[in-house]
Amino acid sequence: MQTGILEPVPAHARYLSFSLRPGADPRAALRGLAAAADGRATVVGLGATLVAELSARVPGLRPFPPLVGAGVELPATPAALWCWLRGEEPGELYLRGAELARALGDAFLPQEAFDAFRHLGGRDLTGYEDGTENPVDDAALRAGFFEGGPAGLAGSSFVAVQRWQHDFAAIAAMSPAARDLAIGRRLADNAEIEDAPASAHVRRTAQEDFTPEAFTLRRSMPWVKGEQGGLMFASFGASFDAFEAQLRRMIGADDGTRDAIFGMSRPVSGAYHWCPPVAAGRLDLRLIGL
Repeated sequence: MQTGILEPVPAHARYLSFSLRPGADPRAALRGLAAAADGRATVVGLGATLVAELSARVPGLRPFPPLVGAGVELPATPAALWCWLRGEEPGELYLRGAELARALGDAFLPQEAFDAFRHLGGRDLTGYEDGTENPVDDAALRAGFFEGGPAGLAGSSFVAVQRWQHDFAAIAAMSPAARDLAIGRRLADNAEIEDAPASAHVRRTAQEDFTPEAFTLRRSMPWVKGEQGGLMFASFGASFDAFEAQLRRMIGADDGTRDAIFGMSRPVSGAYHWCPPVAAGRLDLRLIGL
């Protein structure tokens, strides 16, 4: 497994996504990346388009679904390659990212780059704690990583990545009580509000309320660029099914009730990636023929 997925979020991070250069053969670049990425300081995900270009198949990997719900349309912004650089200092991450981009340059084109950071010990920029009900220990392993399967699939993970952009003016216009009810938790003590409305984010995404239960391993981090900011949401799972079940409920696809979080923030990107396991200190790409 890529151990950076299991560890707490770092002090700083840099998210990079790449498209495949037209006509390029990505094999040499991927072999170099497999040797350079340790799965801890650099977590790597491969998109469905890249796997298809290699005439390979990863069971469970599929494109991000462009879902439409109750007044909500979720964007799908696929990328061939996704890298989550983790560290303690943003300058070092920038230099690592630049070196990575140069190494991939013959086969991949930079698509997007965003810096992120840990805020107040793990809070979103709205002030609310993020990932409160993340599974831990053995439950985290079961929720976040694929067990069994062919060589090169066991120990891998499927990550859903969305960049959420907050509407800080709308958030500031809400009363503290209204914000608490939209989230379903009290900002003051992070306690769940028992009589929160059905639209509250906590009620929409309660992982134990799904059949089967929809637990994922969330490793999200706040981002800021210029005057804009929000949450870089990353949900790791043994498959995409649990994340997708939560997302469908959030947009009211099943019952018409939209998550109140959409009054505070909106996703501006969405992509699915497969995070291969690590073997002998390098990414294990046997499943895709490398």
